[in-house]
Parts: sequence; structure tokens; C-alpha cells
Amino acid sequence: MLLLASALLYFGADGLVGGSARIAFKMGIKPLIVGLTIVAFGTSSPELVVSVNANLAGNSDITLGNVIGSNICNIGLIVGITALIKPINVSLQIVRKDIFIMCAVSVLPLIMLIDGQIGRVEGVILILLLVVYLWLLIFMTSKKGNLEVDTEIDSIVKKSKPMWMNIAFIIGGLALLIVGADLFVEHAIEIARFFNVSESVIGLTIVAIGTSLPELATSVVASIKGESDISLGNIVGSNIFNILAILGIAAVISPISFGNITYIDLSIMLMFAVILLPLARTGFIIDRKEGIVLLLLYVGYIYILLR
Repeated sequence: MLLLASALLYFGADGLVGGSARIAFKMGIKPLIVGLTIVAFGTSSPELVVSVNANLAGNSDITLGNVIGSNICNIGLIVGITALIKPINVSLQIVRKDIFIMCAVSVLPLIMLIDGQIGRVEGVILILLLVVYLWLLIFMTSKKGNLEVDTEIDSIVKKSKPMWMNIAFIIGGLALLIVGADLFVEHAIEIARFFNVSESVIGLTIVAIGTSLPELATSVVASIKGESDISLGNIVGSNIFNILAILGIAAVISPISFGNITYIDLSIMLMFAVILLPLARTGFIIDRKEGIVLLLLYVGYIYILLR
């Protein structure tokens, strides 16, 4: 059932992104804005729907664990595997701006959870920071162009479809996301109970990896096609979105309690973000040896969690 839920989340996100992007194009919205808003939100929709659903059900550990675990998984597992397949070329923009922003954003949950929860006011602050980030991103990349956005948009809209079909993709995608999220949370909790482990551990591991499957698939395919630099931009952007958008929206709907998530988990998320900077700066390439290091760090973290 968990594998089925993962498939529903994947295809739901794909339908939502494709339908929304094509409608936006037909309405005359610029490709850059579509790429940095609709596509970005759409590819993070599995994490968003699962986190909101878990939070409404009173499972804050899964909500918070999903975001923290996904961010750790994105760098440790996905960047590690991608670099192992083919060394990742790193653009100057990612090193100078994006990774620094990711590190700064990764500090915010540490600060906001000092009182034990991320409340609605803090959720609004995260959403406002997201709006500022998107505005700066659109303003800066509109001057220079953006290969990552162009490539992603081209792959989505190269096959034009009738309006009714795009609307059907959106409705069907949302339905699959909702059903998939409900199944995922329900059976993740059942697995936690069966193995007698906490929901926080399930959120940091199974839920995090399951909702990161779209990023994993995208990065592996991009690496095989020789476009691994694009996958790194997607990963860094996804980590920023996970904190600002997912925690922000989930907290506004219902405050997120600390639960069994610890400052160690939050600190490890920040550590993985910071580690990426020196790896990316060494010759502006993340080679196979560095990929192995990231994978070993991730496996070590999972081993400690499951002990």
C-alpha cells in the first residue's frame, strides 16, 4: 500500500504540474514565472499534501519529519547517487547564491521551534519569505535567463493538449495526490506501530524518501542524460521550498508541534546543507568520491535513527 501511495503521489504531481503549466502558457504567462512557481510548487506537492494531511490528523512528527528527512535525503541520498552516476558540474550561481540561501533558510526551523512549535504567525512569516524569494528569483533570472527553467518547461509543454484535457489532468492529479497522501500517512503509521518505532522516525525515513521519489527520478534521469547540473539546482530549490512553503502552509492551517523530533535532527539537516557548499566549491564539481561521502553520511544517519 505504501508503494501504491508513492505511485499515486508521483503521477498525481505529474498530472498537476503538466496541466497547470500548459494552461498558464495558453493564458500568456511567461515561461520563467510558470517554471519558478507552478512547476516548483507542483514538484513539491507530494511533500506538501502529505505534511498537511499528517498535521491535520495530529501527526506533527510526520509533518516535521517529512520536511527534515526530505531535505537530508535530497542531499545525502539523491545528490550522492547523482554524483555517483556522473560527476555534477556546479554553476557559479548555485554556489554564490542558492546554497547560501538554502543554509540560511535551514536555520529558521531551529529558531522557530525554540518554544516547541511553529505557530500560525511563524507560518505566515515563512510564506512571506517564500514570496520574497520567488520575487528575487524571477527578477534575477529574468535578466540572465535560466537553463534549468527552460529545460523543465520545454519537457512539460512540448506536447500541447486541449483545454478540457489539461483541466482533467489538474483535477485527476489533485485527486491522486489526496488519495495517495491519505494512504501514505495511514500505512506509514501502521508500519511504525508494527516495528514499534516512533512516528518521528517513520517521518524522517520512509515518508521522507517516499515523497522525494519525484526528485530522485528527475535527478537520476538528468544525470544519465548528462544534465546533472540541472538536477542540483532542482535539489537546492526543493530544499528551500520544503521549509518555506511546506512548513509555512502546514503551520498556517494547523500549528506544528515539536513532538519527538530533536534538535539533533534539525542540526543534521543544517549540516548537510552546509556540507554541500565546500563540496560544490572544489573545482565547481561534485565528483564520485564526494558522492560516496554523502551516501555514507546518509546511511550512517539512517542507521543511528533505526538503532
